[in-house]
Parts: sequence; structure tokens; C-alpha cells
Amino acid sequence: MLKTILSISGKPGLYKLISQGKNMLIVESLDANKKRFPAYGNEKIISLADIAMYTDDDEVPLREVFESIKTKEEGQAVSIDTKKAKPEELKAFLAEVLPDYDRDRVYVTDIKKLIQWYNILINNGITDFAEDTTEEETVEE
Repeated sequence: MLKTILSISGKPGLYKLISQGKNMLIVESLDANKKRFPAYGNEKIISLADIAMYTDDDEVPLREVFESIKTKEEGQAVSIDTKKAKPEELKAFLAEVLPDYDRDRVYVTDIKKLIQWYNILINNGITDFAEDTTEEETVEE
């Protein structure tokens, strides 16, 4: 599911991939107005499925961090106000959901963005953060 949810550099919020055109993507914002517009190749567009958080040993895919937050918050939105929260509060929150996160490479702004993205997804009914399984994986099980 996270493969079709996009972050566009320079634009706030998250966007859902609707369609592909020549040299552009058609995206729909996940905020209240659900506005559709083209996103061009010169903009930095990244799928949430391709993002990971630094840990002391390796990188953890964003979907796993979202699952951990979902478990901690019991499927509800995070109650921390990212605009008013102190850096210590944000770091403590991330330490609860991802205890071995790299304190040198994960910044407070990253934690704020993580919480904001999680809340956007929950508010839009997107709660399935599991990796999309292919038919091969299903057959093996």
C-alpha cells in the first residue's frame, strides 16, 4: 500500500498516485481538499515504501516503524503536537517505537515528519503498512 503513497520534495503532506502520464504523475493530496494535480520529473518524488530510518546497525523500512507506532498507539493517531512538542519529547517517543534509532543521523525534523505522515495515513484510513506480497511469497506459505 505504501508504494502508491508519495512524498514530493518542497510540498507539504503526502500524495496518492492516481495515474501516470507522459513525463509526469497524476497525484491526489491526502489532505482535506483531495486536490489532484500533475507532478513532474524535475520534482523529487519518493514512495514511502522506499524510505527507511537509520538505526545503530542498519536501516529499518518506514513501514516497520509505522507498524510499531500503530501498535504503541493502538491504531489511533499520535497525540503529540509536533509544532509544540519539545525535542526531548519527540526523541523519547521515537525511542519507544524504535529503540535503536541512530541518534546522530535521525534529526528532530525527521521525527516530526514521521509523526505527521503517520497521522495523515491514519486519518485517511490507510492502516495496512505491511509489505505488499507477491504471488510467489503467497505460494511458498
